Amino acid sequence: MSGTDPVVRAMTEADWPRVWPFWREIVEAGETYAYPLDLTSEQARALWTMAPPGQTVVLEDDGEVLGSATMGPNRPGRGAHVGTASFMVSAKARGRGVGRRLGEFVVAWHREQGFRAIQFNAVVETNHAAVALWQSLGFRVVGTVPEAFDSREHGLVGLLVMHLDLMA
Repeated sequence: MSGTDPVVRAMTEADWPRVWPFWREIVEAGETYAYPLDLTSEQARALWTMAPPGQTVVLEDDGEVLGSATMGPNRPGRGAHVGTASFMVSAKARGRGVGRRLGEFVVAWHREQGFRAIQFNAVVETNHAAVALWQSLGFRVVGTVPEAFDSREHGLVGLLVMHLDLMA
């Protein structure tokens, strides 16, 4: 990241054209998200953008959007006390702390909003950097759905369900 302090802020309509290129690249890579490959920009934006009580944010550094995260209730109604989130980091920003900064923001946001826990429903087990990051932030693997993700590089691999108790 640059010498300036990167900012995590709410995503605006004007940010989507800066998120869309790395969103599309990540989905088309076939290693981390099970979104359809033929989505238009508008369809992708509708999938990625969370409405209240959720939120979508970007990490901006020196005017450049380097990553984005969505967060909010994992389930509606009686499951709304557990949050969830998704993350995407531009390829040129990987290894620069963007994912950690977004992860820390998401954990703090869920705490501030009064969630009791955060559950990640589908972390691809071969996404070693993400698994290590979430574990370093206190998440633990509570289960694996075998062969639930069709990785372009590895074939059928498991999806990890990860959990962070915010009340501990």
